[in-house]
Amino acid sequence: MKITANKSVSAEYELYVDGELEGEQELMEKATAQEPLNFIYGVGMMLPKFEENLFGLQVGDTFDFTISNEEAYGQYDDDSVLDLERAIFEIDGKLDEEMIFEGNVVPLMDNEGNRVNAQVVTITDTHVTVDLNHPLAGENLHFKGSVLEVREATEKEIAALSGGCGCGCDEKGCGDGNCGEGGCSDGGCECGEKTEKVGACGCGCN
Repeated sequence: MKITANKSVSAEYELYVDGELEGEQELMEKATAQEPLNFIYGVGMMLPKFEENLFGLQVGDTFDFTISNEEAYGQYDDDSVLDLERAIFEIDGKLDEEMIFEGNVVPLMDNEGNRVNAQVVTITDTHVTVDLNHPLAGENLHFKGSVLEVREATEKEIAALSGGCGCGCDEKGCGDGNCGEGGCSDGGCECGEKTEKVGACGCGCN
């Protein structure tokens, strides 16, 4: 069975980005045969270019391709690094230190009420600096892996996608409250680790 629309796909892969030295590559994440990437093809769970490179593959086939940053998560935008007043993140005058600490990714709302993920960069007595760029913005993504399973997705799996991203998501990212303990586990979008998955999930869960 080949990978086409509405097929449930399992794959193992390694994701590399360019290192500091010319020709060097840095491993960013991986999905193993024990904890594979699981997704439904053609419903918006993955980067379009990722799916394009897997189209027509079968169980046992390998893949090795690169997605440019323009076709992945775009260029890094310095204007997306913001200094916000510390009071925004305080509850009864105290900072929520379980949520707001350097390096953590927190959900915020933009001026139009859309949910966005932001990484906390620095915290001062007056401000919290956050980075709205995707963690892999500006990076070329190099995927190496193989297809482990291809099957017809069930009607229940497809219905659970709620518009295309799994785990109660929409086209802007994961919906609130529906990401499981290990990541985006509902609706077939299984990241497998508590990390912001890129090729693996595309939902921005952590």
